[in-house]
Amino acid sequence: MRLSVHNVALFRSSAAALLCLIAAGSTAHAQWTITNLHPASATVSRAYGVFESTQVGTSRVSGNDHAGLWGGTGASWVDLNPAGTSRSEALGVSATQQVGLANVSGLDHASLWSGSAGSWVDLRPAGAGESIAYATHGGQQVGTSVVGGVARAALWTGSSGSFVNLDPDLSEASEAFGVYAGQQVGYAIVNEVERASLWNGTAASWIDLHPPAAQRSQALAMQGGQQVGWGTVGGIDSAFLWSGTPGSWINLNPTGSASSMALGVHDGLQVGMVDVGGQDHASLWSGTAGSWEDLHIALPAEFSSSAAQSIWSDNQFVYVAGYGRNTISGRTEALLWTKPTRCPSDFDGNGFVNGDDYDAYVLVFVNGDEAADFDGNGFVNGDDFDAFVTAFEAGC
Repeated sequence: MRLSVHNVALFRSSAAALLCLIAAGSTAHAQWTITNLHPASATVSRAYGVFESTQVGTSRVSGNDHAGLWGGTGASWVDLNPAGTSRSEALGVSATQQVGLANVSGLDHASLWSGSAGSWVDLRPAGAGESIAYATHGGQQVGTSVVGGVARAALWTGSSGSFVNLDPDLSEASEAFGVYAGQQVGYAIVNEVERASLWNGTAASWIDLHPPAAQRSQALAMQGGQQVGWGTVGGIDSAFLWSGTPGSWINLNPTGSASSMALGVHDGLQVGMVDVGGQDHASLWSGTAGSWEDLHIALPAEFSSSAAQSIWSDNQFVYVAGYGRNTISGRTEALLWTKPTRCPSDFDGNGFVNGDDYDAYVLVFVNGDEAADFDGNGFVNGDDFDAFVTAFEAGC
């Protein structure tokens, strides 16, 4: 597709203006879009999980916490609180399932939903005390059940009767927080020390992930061969990353931070929170402490603190679910961070938007190459260049 004389003129005039930007040495990352998920009827809300375009969490309605489900906006909130229960929380989501707890006659019951309050399934094992489900994947649910007066890591496959006690023989207590592809993570207390743990569906399969340098540790989520959580090293509570063994441990705590915690992982990205100047800031890593990105700076100025609880990514977008403290409204509000997996104006695909991207785009544009069809309408013309300039100026 060749350019007309008119479109070449458009290109040249736009390019002259763009060169001024390049001369200034502009470099930017793709920008985050923030969506406030707080329902109009709620006084407090928090998002704890995200899967594709679905988020789960808790909203306080008429003084009670209600498990809830969103589809990307505050107005999309669906109340999952089961009939006859005083309160509930949704803590994890995968595919069409949501998990958490519902309070029945003053006792928390591990709970499973499939998109509506009426779909509620009570997972609390017969004879158990309180129980909680934290995560679900592939038809498995994990959490904690009090058995014999002691918290035990729990695994279910959709019903109360499917309960499997994951508590290792040597353990004094345990909890399971994450599940993926038939593996479960959490912690077990051995010799009065909390030790990050990995299971493969049975108590006997227990793997001790506890780093030798740590005073205590917990694994909170897993995906794609990575496990994340936190531990105490040298008196500092720090975000941790593993890949299946204690020796694979990586300390994600940014230099100078008083504390941090990793709460979610997906496709090699980790999210959580970092103490910045005495306030928790929602945070993102890509495998090292040096890769830390402060997600809090993308929020409006009225948010004083924030936390990132869960992450999901696909070939188009990265989604991060969490919450922040709004000083204007005086409440905690559920939040969703979204950005393109690959910034459109990052034309050379190196993760930054700068003059190299301009050069790469100009080359294909001048040649009328199909790759220059920036607006995707099947033609290469001045509209494509204008669209590229707009994205370039915005940093994405």
